Amino acid sequence: MEKLCAANTEFALNLYRELCGQNPAGNVFFSPYSISVALAMTSLGARGSTEGALKGTLCFKDMPNDALHETFSKLHQQLYASDKYTLQTANRLYGEKTYSFLQDFLDATKKNYGAEPASVDFKGASEQVRGTINQWVKEQTEDKIKDLIPAGAVDAMTRLVLVNAIYFNGNWFKEFEANLTNDQDFKINNNEKVK
Repeated sequence: MEKLCAANTEFALNLYRELCGQNPAGNVFFSPYSISVALAMTSLGARGSTEGALKGTLCFKDMPNDALHETFSKLHQQLYASDKYTLQTANRLYGEKTYSFLQDFLDATKKNYGAEPASVDFKGASEQVRGTINQWVKEQTEDKIKDLIPAGAVDAMTRLVLVNAIYFNGNWFKEFEANLTNDQDFKINNNEKVK
């Protein structure tokens, strides 16, 4: 578990620096754990230079594949076992149905990540698939994330979509002092802001 935690911390700091560098004046809000889980799941199907690039980016270079995925499975069980907070991740691959997932990959994603990749019709019904994906994410996040995949993000040329969303509900160990906080704009995207 220590190796995975150290790797995730290194990945989180690298990603934070990258995101801040790309948008120094904007909001930075992300879950390194959620992103790491989603990409580790995809690495189950990667080989050669792709596998090396994924493991390098995620800082998993020193972890054998079996140990990596088993440790993620154990971490997942520990994080989701609490009754003091709610944590749910929605990780799933949606692949064009004219391409098939290997059975070993399907078995490993289910065993280690509780995820089941889905075969869908991007070629003939990409907008319907977008709706299906958004509905699934909405259900996984207790209706908090309603439109993860925006209109136009997928089309007939789309072959694979990795969906990653996270929902957390809990109390802070030490609450913020109300007089030291104020509402400010939070950018949802380039066009929308909320308080």
